[in-house]
Amino acid sequence: MSTDIDDPPLPPHLQLEVTSACNLRCVMCLVRYRPPVNKLAGAMRPDLFHRLLAEVPALSRMTLQGLGEPLLSPYLMEMVRAAVARGITVGFNTNATLLTRGRAEELVDSRVDWLHVSLDGAGAGVYEAVREGADFARVVANLAGLVHAKRAAGSVTPWIRVVFVAMRDNVTELPDLVRLLARIGVDELHVQNLSHNFFDADPAGGYDGIRQFTADQALWTGTDADRAATAFHEAGEAAREHGVRLRLPRPGAPVDAGPPSGRGCSWPWEAAYITSTGVVQPCCMVMGDDRMSLGRLTEQSFPQIWYGERYREFRHRLLGGEPPEVCRGCSLYRRAF
Repeated sequence: MSTDIDDPPLPPHLQLEVTSACNLRCVMCLVRYRPPVNKLAGAMRPDLFHRLLAEVPALSRMTLQGLGEPLLSPYLMEMVRAAVARGITVGFNTNATLLTRGRAEELVDSRVDWLHVSLDGAGAGVYEAVREGADFARVVANLAGLVHAKRAAGSVTPWIRVVFVAMRDNVTELPDLVRLLARIGVDELHVQNLSHNFFDADPAGGYDGIRQFTADQALWTGTDADRAATAFHEAGEAAREHGVRLRLPRPGAPVDAGPPSGRGCSWPWEAAYITSTGVVQPCCMVMGDDRMSLGRLTEQSFPQIWYGERYREFRHRLLGGEPPEVCRGCSLYRRAF
């Protein structure tokens, strides 16, 4: 007899890679280490999106982002409006380079629930070294424009959060970034570590570049523990002074940390990540559709995959002391995100 451990209810949350195309080559992102993707070829097709809405009727939350930049998808607004019409909480993360005033007003009008903007520095030098191809002044102006559009409409949505990926080369920017966001009118800053160490990837294969980058830049190595701790402390002081909600990660976690007690991760029971081509993965932290596939929507329905043998085996392994290889270097699994 199956149980909720083996066969949980269909998930209330789906994260969809609405496009695998991106206009930047960020130093910590897998996109940098892969050939460029055309924005039309990389877009999730609307028929797949609407099919998922039909196949997972209990959906209450959708995250419309993956490795690409969501604002490049020609179908993004159609997807947002369809989710809002269904009463589904919906939002996405953007690099904000394409977040013009007109697009900001359109998004506010759509009633999208949240927008997260990536901003990994408090000045052009550090930020543009991280987000290669971006213009710091334009991104800050676009973020301020989004705040203005929301206020001008008298809207409570979208909730605006800035996301900062903390690394050795940018962590000292945090206190100044808090002060910058306070001036713009952004209420929340979410600081996170790099998502994966990629130790499970073949060092001679296609993941060598991002694996080496992570080994050099990750704060969990402890190399810059004091400097990171000082930056976190000063950012906390600035956040309290200016009324900015601040989330900080653990300052570090050893690479060989053992499995956490309990499930270690709730994703395979509560959510799923689906690439633009319909590959179903356990979560967004995997990065790379060749690293883990639990099924393909070109071959099966989502419920068939969710209740399939691959998913059941994945859940059982995650419950035990020998989790799937792809989970062992995950910052979320190791409680370091």
